Amino acid sequence: MDGTNGSVALVTGGSRGIGAATALRLAEDGFDVVVTYVEDAAAAAEVVGKVRALGRRGLAVRADAGAADGGAAAVEEAVRAFGRLDVLVGNAGVGVLGPLEELSPADVDRVLAVNVRGVFLTARAAAGRMGSGGRIITVGSCMAQRVPGPGGTLYAMSKSALTGLTKALARELGGRGITANLVHPGPVDTDMNPAGGPYAGPQAAMTALGRFGTPREVAGLVSFLAGPDASYMTGAEYAVDGGHAA
Repeated sequence: MDGTNGSVALVTGGSRGIGAATALRLAEDGFDVVVTYVEDAAAAAEVVGKVRALGRRGLAVRADAGAADGGAAAVEEAVRAFGRLDVLVGNAGVGVLGPLEELSPADVDRVLAVNVRGVFLTARAAAGRMGSGGRIITVGSCMAQRVPGPGGTLYAMSKSALTGLTKALARELGGRGITANLVHPGPVDTDMNPAGGPYAGPQAAMTALGRFGTPREVAGLVSFLAGPDASYMTGAEYAVDGGHAA
């Protein structure tokens, strides 16, 4: 799969951070790109503008991954606008950290709705629109592989569910020539978790490289998995975490 034949990629949560970097990298690779957002329409429009400046078609779609029909609606909008869907990057996610006793039922419902149910429903909708060569790439977390301290139970549980989803998707869709893979970023410098933030030092120290990653570094791995050289790779997990799990 590559973007030289008008291929289309959908990046959920593509208005900022890893999602925005991924959208731009895929546009550089030749993909037309659809990004979803929930609140920041201006940021999503900025990403779309950069996609178009690279000579590709771009579209921003407001879609809440936590809503039962949010992901499927985004898939249908992408196909309606651009005529096809070749790559899904399931990047949208939320993180609620804290002691077990302080997590409310609403916290649990929201995290599981976005990070698990939303990913499943979007992937199911995307698979229904993909042909042979389609790619489903999901963004997990280094905390699915190593939880370095307390307070991450809910988030780690939600991201760990993506391992089972990815392996099962690979088995279910492999006969149709569609691959499914999972990317686990480590600490990455974004507005939600800045490398200069109050909790950055301990996070960086947990990596073998002693630093935060950049959204562009994660996007590079996603780009590879979406490209032609990854055609025999499916059902697998790949860490881009600076050695967090080492």
